[in-house]
Amino acid sequence: MEKKSPHILNASSNLLGFSLIIITSLKITKISGSTYLDEFAGVACILFACSCFFSFLAIRTKNEKRETKFENIADYLFLIALFCIVLAVIIVTIRIM
Repeated sequence: MEKKSPHILNASSNLLGFSLIIITSLKITKISGSTYLDEFAGVACILFACSCFFSFLAIRTKNEKRETKFENIADYLFLIALFCIVLAVIIVTIRIM
């Protein structure tokens, strides 16, 4: 099976930047107090950053068992962070309608 860690690192770092843009735009427009959007984006930022960290560790480690463990942790953190971003998009969609 091909290693997933480089793909997780790439996607997590890109989505981390996207989440930070969401938070920054909410702070600039001063609508962060009226929704839970910034909380979901903040949690997603933390989870994406942790996913980046664990996928980097999986790439750099020499131990096969540890590599698999770090890759699985990064994978699950990425999935949870993705769910947070989906919730943020749902909030934006409901707020627009």
